[in-house]
Amino acid sequence: MRILATIAALALSAAAQAQSYPTKTVRFVSGVTPGSASDTMARILAEELSKRLGQPVIVENRLGAGGLVGAKWVATQEADGHTIMMYASAFTVSTLLNPGLDPKELAPVATVATIPTVLITPAGKYRSAQEFVSAAKAQPGKLNCATAGSGSATHMALERFRTAAGFEVQNIHTKGAGEALTEVVAGRADCYFALIFQAQKMKESGKVDAFLVSAPKRTSAMPSLPTTEEAGYPNSAYNFWVGALVAAKTPRPIVERLHKEINSLVQAPEISERIKKLGADPLSLSLEEFQAMIDKELKENAELIKKAGIRAN
Repeated sequence: MRILATIAALALSAAAQAQSYPTKTVRFVSGVTPGSASDTMARILAEELSKRLGQPVIVENRLGAGGLVGAKWVATQEADGHTIMMYASAFTVSTLLNPGLDPKELAPVATVATIPTVLITPAGKYRSAQEFVSAAKAQPGKLNCATAGSGSATHMALERFRTAAGFEVQNIHTKGAGEALTEVVAGRADCYFALIFQAQKMKESGKVDAFLVSAPKRTSAMPSLPTTEEAGYPNSAYNFWVGALVAAKTPRPIVERLHKEINSLVQAPEISERIKKLGADPLSLSLEEFQAMIDKELKENAELIKKAGIRAN
């Protein structure tokens, strides 16, 4: 009876917390630099959440280790929903490459968007993705492919595609997207999985060719491009998502409140359009679907990291 009474008391306490939540400023922690897509999404949501929650919602940047510095800090804060991590699919990569944060220290709250990556090559060098793959297979390890850093979404997209298509290349890990794009435009790199808004701009200016989208489905920004799987390479898509997480022990009613509010915003036409302008596709999953996606990616990425010999920068 005492155990039941304790459980009931805890449930009532959690419900009471959720009812009064929030009681102070809510912080959105961004692990990337201001101006990047996921950081901008955090700011869009913060602006609107302030109105809905009745408390200020601010964005705070805590950079380092592929977002792990910010994520670890969020995991150690009081689990009351007042500190939220705006993270991306790097969560299911960085936690495997860098000890220091157990994925179970954070709980999923809501997905916000997916940001597709696009296979680009130097302008006029290859007529199709299939021609590029054939060239890579004919010269194992001879072609160069750029990435925006080891373990980045651009790197993981390349490794998923490369292992699915069955070819070897030399990875050129650059300091970021700008340098990686320069390598392709200059012809020093034969491929790069660029973020969609970068690929679109460079293709329209005639500086690169774009062939495939690494994503579960086609992107609204470049709908004519087939996905890597549609092109005939099974299990080749890399899902680059953006979403919100909180400290694992945050009361479920508070998680559900935040989930409801963020999902509602993502589905609102005006917010959805602002997300699309960032080169992203809005994504709304249930809490269960979000957790299942994380679990699946942790398993698949662990296998890919081992198979491809990926190491942290």
